[in-house]
Amino acid sequence: MDIKYIIFDLSELDKINFDEVLENSGYTLRLSNNGKSFIKYKGEMPPSIQSLTTKSNEYTNSEILDILNTSEWYIETITFSGDTI
Repeated sequence: MDIKYIIFDLSELDKINFDEVLENSGYTLRLSNNGKSFIKYKGEMPPSIQSLTTKSNEYTNSEILDILNTSEWYIETITFSGDTI
């Protein structure tokens, strides 16, 4: 069963039932530079994801990787005392 991904607006984070998806909590989500994140799941779209009004279309793994390689999802690394975090 393939993993599927959707992008959504963080304003709807509280609507996600993390028992239905392949994430542990909102703290483990990758964030974009403009207030969005994505969630992954297997099989049919879970009910809590279906209820999101800001959800994107479903993406495959290769499609989401292409999206995450855009400037919207760029994460700047910070150097602190010679260590990169």
